[in-house]
Parts: sequence; structure tokens; C-alpha cells
Amino acid sequence: MADSSPSTEAIRAAAQRLSGNSSDYRPLLQRAGHCDTVLLGEASHGTHEFYEMRAAITRALIEEQGLDAIIIEGDWPDVARINRYVHGLDRDDSPAEALADFERFPLWMWRNTEMASFVQWLRLWNSRQERAHQTGIYGMDLYSMYRSAAAVVQYLETVDPDAARRARERYACMDHHHDPQRYGYRAAMGISESCQKAAVEQLLEMMERRSQWLLRDGPKAEDEEFYAERNARVVHHAEAYYRGMFFSDVNTWNLRDRHMVNTVMDLRQYLSKQRDRPARIALWAHNSHLGDARATDAALQDEINVGQLVREKLEEQALLVGFTTYTGHVTAAREWDQPAEHRWVRPALEGSVEKLLHETGLGDFYLDLQSVGECALHRPLLERAIGVIYRPETEGQSHYFRANVTEQFDVLFHLDQTRALEPLDIPEQWEAREPPETWPYGT
Repeated sequence: MADSSPSTEAIRAAAQRLSGNSSDYRPLLQRAGHCDTVLLGEASHGTHEFYEMRAAITRALIEEQGLDAIIIEGDWPDVARINRYVHGLDRDDSPAEALADFERFPLWMWRNTEMASFVQWLRLWNSRQERAHQTGIYGMDLYSMYRSAAAVVQYLETVDPDAARRARERYACMDHHHDPQRYGYRAAMGISESCQKAAVEQLLEMMERRSQWLLRDGPKAEDEEFYAERNARVVHHAEAYYRGMFFSDVNTWNLRDRHMVNTVMDLRQYLSKQRDRPARIALWAHNSHLGDARATDAALQDEINVGQLVREKLEEQALLVGFTTYTGHVTAAREWDQPAEHRWVRPALEGSVEKLLHETGLGDFYLDLQSVGECALHRPLLERAIGVIYRPETEGQSHYFRANVTEQFDVLFHLDQTRALEPLDIPEQWEAREPPETWPYGT
């Protein structure tokens, strides 16, 4: 039942209900037309509608506004395989094969049916475009320390065997660990040699010798060198991240998000130079990364995030888009590295953004947060974040934080009831859909 408080009345006056067709995105696309970087969030890593709508918005940005790149919360070398596939440059025969380099938990985050469908669409779209008008897809995360090191060596073997030998020698200090967290612990405790100096030296050499390696075959050589140099930067930042995990005075969240923004800005500059105009980019990641951290209680912990840093750098050229849900189902694990399950999302807590939006009675709607009149959304409220683990037994402590959502995002999509994202690799546990409880919520 709809509530008739001043806050819900103000929200209803500004909201635009969703009808389930492409016209739902017209107001957002009009806003995006004045920006070159659109940040598309999600309130969980396992909600079907978030992935579906993000893909639909991105398709429209590509078709109507010439979007040049999608940058996702995935590792650089894993997403590079997808990028080759969507440009028709790989031997993969299907999107499922192109997504095969996602081998670590949580598999479903990118190996899911919505992602596979979008990747196939992008391949078909690119096949009809000239190279200069094709859209790429890239990863901005830093968990691929070993795979990125291997990619650096593999690239150098094709352009400079002596440089490849030096890279192997530098990265050898990582070889006997195989687990990046084990490496980080042993390096931080002084048990094993730190690879910090070696990772920096390798990155510097690649930057210094870049011009020599580009004297090959034009744009293809330029792309390959750029990918390799980014991998070297991943190794450098990942080494610091895993080592920093074991120092209490190191904020690894900040290290990770600064790396993401470094990737975004470098790629933006690279693509802008190629196209001789400002590149247009969409980011796909969790709300916790893409909403402005200054508007949340993360700021009290001196935490920054991608949304904050991109806003600071690009100002009005950045558009921050949030997504919320009140209840439904989600694909999530019970613990880290456990199988995906089909979990029931408990109705949002009293005093939360999601509960207030639910009380409007509008169901699913779009909200331009700058046009909302005086209401509770302009004050700090609880806001839910579900990552890859869902712990309803400690819902408030595990999944809620405080945020002023009108400062955190520019616009918001609220979806009152949502479905679980379908993995490509469906574990037995996921088939057993968790039913809603009848108490205390009363279905």
C-alpha cells in the first residue's frame, strides 16, 4: 500500500514509472547526451534486472551516442579475451567461450546469461561497423597479478626477447607462491622477498621502450603495447594491494579504486587520441564503487571510490546512475568461495532508501535525484549493498550503510521486486530457489 507522507509525495511528483520498454531510458539518455562518462551501478552482483537494464542502456548509448568503450569491474586480462571476441579477433566460437577466462569466485558475476547475450550483441554490432566506430570492452580490476605478469612476458616474447627474459627474471619472485594472498602475507612479514621493486622496474622499462616496440604494424601494434603496459601496471598495483592487506595502516579499498580510476583515465586518454575527440565511456560496477563515497559513511573511514574520483576529475562530464531493489531474489553465496545459491532478498529495513521508495507504491521507476523536492532522500538514510555474499541473518550489520542518495548519484532506477541472475554454470545449489519467509514479513 502506498504511503502518503510528504517524502513519498515529493518522490512521486518527480518519478517516472517504468513501462518495460525502451522509452524507459529516454530521460537518462537525454542526460547522458551531455556527458562522456556514464557510471552504471548495481545494488548487488547477482540481480537479473540490474544486468539486463545496464546492457539495454549501454546498447542505446552505443547505437545513438557512439559509445566507444565499456569498462567493467573485472580483471584486465580476462576482459581482454572478451574484447578480442567482440572485435572478431579471437578463435572463440561463442560468448560462453569468450567468458571462459573468468575462473575464480564469483564465476556468475560475469559468466551469466545476460552478459553472454550482451557480448554476442556487441560482436554483431561491431561486425557492421568500421574499425574506428567499433566499441570495446575492458576490465579495471587488479586481482590478476599472475595472469597479468604472464601476459607481459608473452607480449615481450613477440617484440623483444631480451626484454622478455628480464621480465621473467623480475617476476620470478612471485613464482613460488601461486596464491597472491600468500605472496602478500610472506612479503609483508619479511618471510619472502618483496616483488615491489621488480614490478616498478618492469613497468618503467615498458614505458621507456614503448616507442621502439611501436615501430611495427600500426594500430594493432599500438593496441598490443597498450594492453601489455596496462598488465604491467596491474602487476605493480596488485603487488602493493596484496602486500598491503597485512598492514593495518594501508587502506586496500582505496588502492583498488584508485587503480580502477587510473585504468579508466588512461583508457579514456588512449581512445580519445585514437579517435581525435573525447572518448565516450560507460562503467559497469557495484553501487559501492560508482556512487560518490563522499555522500556515504565510507567518508568517515577516509575511503574514496571510483564515483568520487571520476566526479572530481570530470565534473559535469560524469553521470552517476544508481540501482536499488526492495525485495526479490539474488544469486549470491553464503560464504566466500562457496557455490552460488538462489537466495531470497529480505524486504528492505525501516529507515532505508529502499523502504522509502517502496512506500511510494510506484513499483519500478526512474528518478532524477536533482529534481526531487524536499524529502527524506536529501538526508542520510540506510542503503543496502549486496555483493557476492548474502547474510540475511546479520542483514543490518552486513549489508547496510548510511548515504545521502541525492548526493551519491545523479539519477536512480528503483525496481521494487527483482529476480536472481542466471549463471552460465548453474550449480546444484542454485536450482533450489529459496522461498520467501511468511514471518515476520507476511507474504
